[in-house]
Order: sequence, then C-alpha cells, then structure tokens
Amino acid sequence: MTMSADIYWDPFDEELDSNPHPTWRRMRDEMPVYRNDRYDFWAVSQFADVERGHLNPGVFSSAHGTVLELMGPHMRDTGQIIFMDPPDHTTLRSLVSREFTPRRIGGLEARIREECVSLLDEVEGRDSFDFVQDFGAQLPSRVISMLIGVPPEDREEQRRNVDLTFHIEPGVGMINDISFAAQIASHTYLHELAMKRRAHPDDDLLSDLCAAEITGDDGEKRQLTMKEIADFANLLYSAGTETVGRLLGNAAVILNEYPDERATLVAEPHLLGNAVEELLRYEAPSPVQARWTTEETVFHDVTIPAESKILLLTGSAGRDDRVYEDPDRFDVRRQFRTHMSFGYGIHFCVGAALARMEGRIALEEVLKRYPTWELDHDNVVRQHTSTVRGYSNVQIIVG
Repeated sequence: MTMSADIYWDPFDEELDSNPHPTWRRMRDEMPVYRNDRYDFWAVSQFADVERGHLNPGVFSSAHGTVLELMGPHMRDTGQIIFMDPPDHTTLRSLVSREFTPRRIGGLEARIREECVSLLDEVEGRDSFDFVQDFGAQLPSRVISMLIGVPPEDREEQRRNVDLTFHIEPGVGMINDISFAAQIASHTYLHELAMKRRAHPDDDLLSDLCAAEITGDDGEKRQLTMKEIADFANLLYSAGTETVGRLLGNAAVILNEYPDERATLVAEPHLLGNAVEELLRYEAPSPVQARWTTEETVFHDVTIPAESKILLLTGSAGRDDRVYEDPDRFDVRRQFRTHMSFGYGIHFCVGAALARMEGRIALEEVLKRYPTWELDHDNVVRQHTSTVRGYSNVQIIVG
C-alpha cells in the first residue's frame, strides 16, 4: 500500500466537510492510518478498522470524551453515559435500555404519524418550505419531548438549545460561549423538570428514571441522583433530536439527487425501511467518533501510542468498497449486512429502533403528498460540526 503525504483532513475544515468523501476514499486507499499533527489526533477510515475501534472499549476508551475538541482528562466522571466505559457504562446502559422497550416504542407509531401529518398540514398550500426547520427538525423534537415528558409549550425552546449546543466556531469547534450557554440551559431545564417529576410522577420516561434504582459500588440499591437523571435526559434529548433531524435533512437532498430512487419509493413504499438504512450508510448523521487509546495499538503496521486521540470515521466506513459494492451509489434496494451509523458495540444507539421508525414514517407521509420536489439551492445551508453532518436549512420547491 502506497502512503501519500499530500492528504489532509480535519473535522473542523468547512470546505472539506462539505464533501469529505473524496478525501476519505483516498485515506482508505492510500493512508488508512492518518496522522494530523495540527490537532494531535490519529484517524482510521476503513470499515474493519472502525469496527475494531467500536468493539474494543478496553483499548479505545470513551471516558476522555468522544468529541475531538472536548477530549482530555477533565472529561472523566462527567456522569454522561456516552463518556463512560464498563463497568459504569454497563450499569447505566442497562437502566436506559429498559426504558426503550419494543412495547413502548411500538406504541408511539400512531403518535409519530399524527405528528407528521400535523406538520405537513401546516405547510400545505405553500409553493416551497424548509424541509428541515418546518418538518425534519420538528418531528424528532416533538417525539423525544413526548417520550421524556417535556410539555408542549417548552419544546421549541429546548429544540433550539439542542441546535445551539452543536454551534462551532473556527479553531475551537464546540468550545465556545454559545455552545456552552445552550448546554447549561438545556441541562438546567431538564434538572428542574426532573425535580418536578420526582415530586409529582407522570407517565413518561423522566418519571420512570426518577423511580428507577441501580446497585451502587457498595452493593446497595439506590435511586439515581438528580444530576444523573438530568445527564441521561439531556443526552437522550440531544441524540433523539439530532440524529433523525440530520437523517431527514439528508434524505431531502439525496432523494432530489436520485429522482429515480425517489420514484421507486413512491411506487413501492414497502422499501422505505430499507431506504432508511441506505440513507444512514450513504450519509452517516454522525460520521466521526473520537476515542482515547489506553495502550499502544497497531493498525496496518503503524503504531499508535497509548494515551492518543483517535477518530473512528464511521462516515468513511459506510463508503468502503471492501464491504459495499459501488458504495458511492445510493440504492434503495441495496442489501447489506450492517452499517455503523447508529454507533456500534456497547455504544450502539439505544434509541435506534425509534429513529428508524421516525425516519420510515416521515418519508412515507412526505412522499404521499410530495412525490417530487426540487431544491432551492440558494437556501440549502449545511451545518458544520466536528462530529455530526447535516443541514440546518433545506428549502424545497413543491409547487
């Protein structure tokens, strides 16, 4: 394998982020173990290597953070499950998983469809609308709010807080006053709501977390602290809003680029479940996950030292031709074993079944009303972060 010295990639470069796939292809083929001295990280881009990183939490730790600009010793003991390794992660993961039962998720299908219909009714009769702001970002926010127990009058403000959490600025990424203020506002709100639910339980996930018990380090049963509950709820709210919002924004753009595939889905809506998987493979909503090496490790004869930052490029893995035939082609009939766009291993997204259902129902309801659309390219705006990719605005012309 020939190593090329002229490849450059970092997750903060907006020009690279607008279309990283040509660079990621070169990295997979020419430099599968990439080193960036400017930001002090390593990166792996081939499917097998990304998979290895996800499946070995003992070597590739999440406890120092999973977002490049946030990583460091200060990230330990934050209480966030996404920043934990076993055994702490195992205990809390088991608790959260109990809340996302097939029965609970399945019971939301009719409500999700009602929300889709309501949102589309609001834009009925317009010649164009913003697929993200008017629909794609609204739906998952409403659904996760309903699940957690956020009252309707507070939902839009909390959705905006989630969006602002991912605000980045040149050179510092998410380490900026706007992002920090949004994180504090969101956490404070959910902490106060959890206190209300502990005093006055309701039929929602937040109330269930308030009543739940875990086994402490001393072997005794205990309830979660208010901080632990708020940490859980904050993560679920953010992930539950962002992933589906990015998925649907990407879908609006990709289906416009592939009108024949869109026509196939209109004619054969039973393919929508598979189309959601293909959308996730083709454009991962969260294409970059960071890890911290706990020991020296080797990829492709390249030694990565212990205590190093390493980025697992899930977005690149989804286009690896070692795993997927003709990977740069979007194909709603494509059959494949797996993808890693919901994470992998112990950090596989606990809400994946809900996200899949939302994506399928949303696209089904949209295509019923709008079998075709065009993009208003002057009003298609990509939102840049170091860990997620998608659009803040996708204006579509339907009239």
